[in-house]
Amino acid sequence: MYVGAALAVGLFDRLAPSAVAVLRLIGAAGVLLAWRRPPAAAWRGRRFARATAFGLATGLMNLAFYEAIAQLPLGTAVAVEFCGPVAVAAVASRRPRDVAAVLLAACGVLLIADVRWSGAPWGVVWALVAAAMWAAYILLGARVATVGNGVDDMAVGFGAAAVLLSPVLLLGNPGGVGALVDPVVLGLGIGVGVLSSVVPYVLDQVVLRRVGTARFAVLLALLPATATIVGLVMLGQLPGGAEALGIAAVVGAVALRSRDGDPPSPPPKATTESNT
Repeated sequence: MYVGAALAVGLFDRLAPSAVAVLRLIGAAGVLLAWRRPPAAAWRGRRFARATAFGLATGLMNLAFYEAIAQLPLGTAVAVEFCGPVAVAAVASRRPRDVAAVLLAACGVLLIADVRWSGAPWGVVWALVAAAMWAAYILLGARVATVGNGVDDMAVGFGAAAVLLSPVLLLGNPGGVGALVDPVVLGLGIGVGVLSSVVPYVLDQVVLRRVGTARFAVLLALLPATATIVGLVMLGQLPGGAEALGIAAVVGAVALRSRDGDPPSPPPKATTESNT
């Protein structure tokens, strides 16, 4: 996921961050639709509405995240964004150990925000918007994963969201329309879509069917560590002492999470919505 994000940073001098996010969504939607070819039932009724809501939450999460990493280091933005999964875990679990994990993660996020607020306040704001959309992604993704064919519905949702968000490609684009037809830009956009959306989100659909949303949300605390490593290796971004402490606190929340977690979600029942 964050190798793709590092590649996306390289496109920010040719496209606005929000335009790169939408290009990523279009690339991911194209690959998923060509692969899955969802049936006609996936494009109708409540199933389509649910998939579209999930796709929009994902697209807006990526858009806000790219605006954040245009102003913040990759690992820092991811750690702040983790407020979303923290909120999901806090609501979904009431065990004392799990609450302690949530509080530790929240302290880490607050520490990072305190360091960055004076220098890049809009970066922090965008990361918090991404956090809210990440919470919506987890909740809607769990619903999509358990009530139908999750990957097919994800393909439909990404396709619908790509259409709805496509006007963003022309807003604040420093490279103009010409940048959108550059083969290098298009190729990188598709590559970012595959690396940052297709592979991890398909795996999310598999995992969300087998664990509860609380355990899934807190396990995502590993992402600031991987994002920090990728940012260091690919972008030369070295966090300061306070930022590193905040990131470590977020990651440390994983160690406090109860091993048993939530009971696995039952497999989706065969319904008229499912692809049979």
